[in-house]
Amino acid sequence: MKNFVLALIGIGLFFFIGSCAKSAEPGYITCTGPKPAQDSTALLAYASANGITPTLDTTGLYYEIIDSGAGVRPTLNSKIFVTFVGKLMTGFTFDSVGNSASTNYLLSNLIQGWQIGIPKIMKGGHIKLLIPSAFGYGCAGSSSGTIPPNSPLYYDIQLVDVQ
Repeated sequence: MKNFVLALIGIGLFFFIGSCAKSAEPGYITCTGPKPAQDSTALLAYASANGITPTLDTTGLYYEIIDSGAGVRPTLNSKIFVTFVGKLMTGFTFDSVGNSASTNYLLSNLIQGWQIGIPKIMKGGHIKLLIPSAFGYGCAGSSSGTIPPNSPLYYDIQLVDVQ
């Protein structure tokens, strides 16, 4: 009986440890990209070349508020409606949306750079974000492959509505 109990404990531990090792399963990526400060040179060079006067957030994200907007300030639980252009530091546009009706994003579901930057403005506001790769798609890059691993990002965002 004692051996049976020990065997059950051993099997239970095997499955418990195996269930915690999800990073080894296909589809899970474990990697360590650069810290936000390591992307500063690239972000500041992009800002300088493109006439952006950035402010450094305590997190390492750079931003420029063009228009602070008025009224509702988004939280992580807000649905946001935006128009935007997203670019790599090379100037390559990897995404853009010109019709805010098609966005309807829950801010908490977006990249960390947006979660940090978007609440700096209110409904109707306009912000430019220079996002370290750690707050974007990190060392994995985007699933579509249009954003390579460890890519700092630039976004020009109009916050059309907040719900």
